[in-house]
Amino acid sequence: MASTAAAGIELLKLGKADETGLPLGDLPGLVPYTGMTFGGWDLYAEDLLAAAKHHKVLDRDQIDDAEEALAKIKPWPAMGDASFCSGVDGEHRHGDLSHREKIDCLIEDLVRFREESGGSAVLINLASVERTPDRQNPIYHIKEAFEAALDASDPEISPAMLYAYAAIKCGVPYGNFTPSFSGDVPALIAMAEEAGVPLAGKDGKTGQTFMKTVLAPAFRDRALRIDGWYSTNILGNRDGEALNEPNSLASKIETKGDVLNSIVGYDVGSHLVQINYYKPRGDEKEAWDNIDVSGFLGRPMQIKLNFLCRDSVLAAPLVIEIARCLDLAKRRGEGGILEPLGVFFKAPMTQPGQTVQHAFPEQQAALQTWLAGETMQQSYDAARAAAE
Repeated sequence: MASTAAAGIELLKLGKADETGLPLGDLPGLVPYTGMTFGGWDLYAEDLLAAAKHHKVLDRDQIDDAEEALAKIKPWPAMGDASFCSGVDGEHRHGDLSHREKIDCLIEDLVRFREESGGSAVLINLASVERTPDRQNPIYHIKEAFEAALDASDPEISPAMLYAYAAIKCGVPYGNFTPSFSGDVPALIAMAEEAGVPLAGKDGKTGQTFMKTVLAPAFRDRALRIDGWYSTNILGNRDGEALNEPNSLASKIETKGDVLNSIVGYDVGSHLVQINYYKPRGDEKEAWDNIDVSGFLGRPMQIKLNFLCRDSVLAAPLVIEIARCLDLAKRRGEGGILEPLGVFFKAPMTQPGQTVQHAFPEQQAALQTWLAGETMQQSYDAARAAAE
C-alpha cells in the first residue's frame, strides 16, 4: 500500500487524479496533499516503481504517469526478525546488529529524510503483521525495564517496537497501521507522552471491519438483534502471505473480532472471523459476510454482504490522512495517544481505563470535533491579526 499511497500523491501533483477516496480533503490546518513526500524501509530492495508493477494495483496509464517519481523512491535497509514474522522476509536488511545499533540506524534514516525533505516527518508502520508476544512481560510496562531490554538486545523486543522507539526519540509522530504490538506498548506510550510525540493506531480499518462498524450501529439503533455474524476473507498479496503464518494470523483476528459486542452492548455469541491466503486473488481482496438478525416479534432475517475490495486502494488514503492528522497534532503540541483518530483503526488506542469506541458514526463525529478545533483556532488567530 506504500507504493499506492506514494503514486496517488504523485498523480495528484500531476493533475492526473482527484481527491476521490480521500475522506478529509483540503481542510484548513492539514498539510496539502501535494506537499507530501515519501521515504521508508523495506525488506525488498526494489524501488516503488518496481513494487507498483509487482502489486498490480495501478493501471498502466497511472504507472506510466507516476513512473519518474516512483523510480526515485528507493527503500532503506529494514529491520526484520523471522521469530516475529516468518511469513515475509527479504534480504534488504541490516545484518547482525544490537537493538541499540538498529535504533541508531533508524534514527539516522529519519533525521536524514527530515533534512532532505525540508519539512516535518511522520512514521506510519505498514510492515507485515508480527506475532503477538506475552503482553504481561514487565519489559513492556516499565520504561526502565524497556530500556534495559534494549541494552540487552532482548529477543522479545520486536522490529515494530524498535521503529516506534526510534520515532519517539526523534520527536516523530508514530502511527501503527498494523495489528502488531508496538505503539500501544505501555512503556512506549509513557515515553511518547513525556516527549510530546503523538501516537495513533492500531490496524487500519479498511474493508470488512469498516462495513461492520457502519452496519452494526444501524442495527443497534433500529433495535434489530444480531444473532450471529460470520465473516470470511480471502486475499493474496504480501499481507495475506504474512497472515498465512498462524501466530501473525492470531494478531489480526484479535483486532477484527473485538468490534461487535462493544457497539451493540451485548454478547454476539456467534461472531466468527476467518482469513485465508488465496494467491490468485492478489490485492483484490474478497470479504464475505452472513448476518443473522431478529426483528419485530422475534422473526429471523438474513443479510448477505459481498465486498470485492481492492485492499491497497482502500488502505492508502487512510495512511495519507493518518499522516496528515499526526502532523497536525504535532504542530498543535499534542502528545501521547491521539484518540480522535480511532475512526481509521480496527483496534483504536485509548487512554487506560477508557472504553474503546468502535461505532463508525461516533468515531467520525469525534474526528470532526477534533479537526474543527484547529479550524476555529485559525479563525480566531486571523481575527486577532486583523484587529491588530
